[in-house]
Amino acid sequence: MNNELKFVEIFADGSCSGNPGPGGWGTILRFGTTEKELSGGAKETTNNRMEITAVLEGLRALKYPCRVKITTDSQYVFNSVTKGWAEGWKKNNWIKKDKKPALNADLWDELLTELSKHEVEFQWIKGHNGHSENERCDALAVAQTEKYKNEV
Repeated sequence: MNNELKFVEIFADGSCSGNPGPGGWGTILRFGTTEKELSGGAKETTNNRMEITAVLEGLRALKYPCRVKITTDSQYVFNSVTKGWAEGWKKNNWIKKDKKPALNADLWDELLTELSKHEVEFQWIKGHNGHSENERCDALAVAQTEKYKNEV
């Protein structure tokens, strides 16, 4: 690890009402004692797309290479990155081992690009289990989901 890089924590969560349906994402970035909250959503999406987007938008907010610890409750995101699945899908032209297309290839491609700019460590946590930052990210994501749910 490069100790000269600034250390940033990213906490990320996604939400969806129906799957597909309206959804939201929430992200907290922490550098020392400074925190920034980001959130957004989409009228028609899936939970997995919102989970990926939460991490992606957190990384996009970084203005220079950093050491990053990403905390997520999404096993889909955690496993796809830490077990190398997403890299494998990309190398195989977004086709999985079962010969089916990898879902969310557009987001995975963008996420892999962002991840390559930083030294990244992932941490998986159980969702809705009292982890304060995860609960805050969930609240941000749900608020965005509700916003898009109420749009006509």
